[in-house]
Amino acid sequence: MSTTSTSLPNVLVVEDEMILRMRAVDIVEDAGFHSVEAVNADEAISILESRSDISLLFSDIQMPGSMDGLKLAHAVHDRWPGIKIVLVSGQIKPAEADTPADSRFFRKPLSVEEMILQLQAMIGVGALEIVPVTASAEDNVQMPRSPQEALLAVENENLRLLLEQAGTDAKDLLAEAGIQAQEREAADKLQRLILGELHHRVKNTLATVSAIAAQSFRAAINLEHGQKAMDGRLLALGRAHDLLMQVSWANASLTHTLSGATDPYDVQGSRRFHFNGPDIRITSGAVIALAMTFNELCTNTTKFGALSNSSGHVEIAWTVDDQRLRLTWSESDGPLVAPPSRRSYGTRMIEALGQQLNGLVHLAYEPSGFAYRLDVPLKSVMAP
Repeated sequence: MSTTSTSLPNVLVVEDEMILRMRAVDIVEDAGFHSVEAVNADEAISILESRSDISLLFSDIQMPGSMDGLKLAHAVHDRWPGIKIVLVSGQIKPAEADTPADSRFFRKPLSVEEMILQLQAMIGVGALEIVPVTASAEDNVQMPRSPQEALLAVENENLRLLLEQAGTDAKDLLAEAGIQAQEREAADKLQRLILGELHHRVKNTLATVSAIAAQSFRAAINLEHGQKAMDGRLLALGRAHDLLMQVSWANASLTHTLSGATDPYDVQGSRRFHFNGPDIRITSGAVIALAMTFNELCTNTTKFGALSNSSGHVEIAWTVDDQRLRLTWSESDGPLVAPPSRRSYGTRMIEALGQQLNGLVHLAYEPSGFAYRLDVPLKSVMAP
């Protein structure tokens, strides 16, 4: 593909989940358009008020903040009627009467081909022109389904069957216990609430896994490289979920989160990671963000950094003061490092995960070794 114009239509992508936002951005850019990112409705409105070149709003419906995606869509339609609107969700499907006129809705996980065609139909074919190329053998290789994807599909089906059986068992137990009609109605409402939340978590996890897989293969030099990258990221996500399950998805220890992320990369009998900082309880969102971040850092250091030889070490230190968490990853006694020639998906993920926590991320390729620094407001990560 090649571009034929430097003036690309702009699409405002609004999504609070970092990995899903990166996936949406890639879809927009693959369609031939330029993306502008926002993490919530307030930020989206601020962007729209400051510029007049947005052609389409691409927004998730479920979002934290002063308004969800549906309210944002109506606000945009009322104030900027010329802007096209695409809404997505993995949990609910709004009635046509509840969405702005001429808007479009899609369920997560998103179909890439369908989304690209829809975007191009709404605001033009963009600036992409198909250039004939000679097909290579790799072009015809089908990406294999990873064991994690297959296992996730089986677990998802098992979960669905278990939920159906749980509903039947609950009704039988309620009937046998002779619970009064009013109490039974309250129990039914609670059951529907729990099942709805489980359904949302499963759909969101599937969308996240789909985005991780697509991004991993997108940046891979070959199928084997993409498979390994995806497997590592899915395992990191799984370890974070295991930790959260132990505390019922309430909050978890920062020290346990960091040690859980680094233990698989450590050398038995010779600790090469050193921790220094006070332990605090952090939110489930912070657990997943830090686990994914440290998986990328560990992967990089085993390939190119301090853990690629036998003498290197990594120090992970953090402080809590002035209502901020300041965390540093410092490598030492490893080979000389240099800035990469291109900005990889891993680097994008590390930076975006920090931004998702409302923090600042700094990456430094210093003579003594690679360094990562995260500075975030304590309220963004610390459990209440």
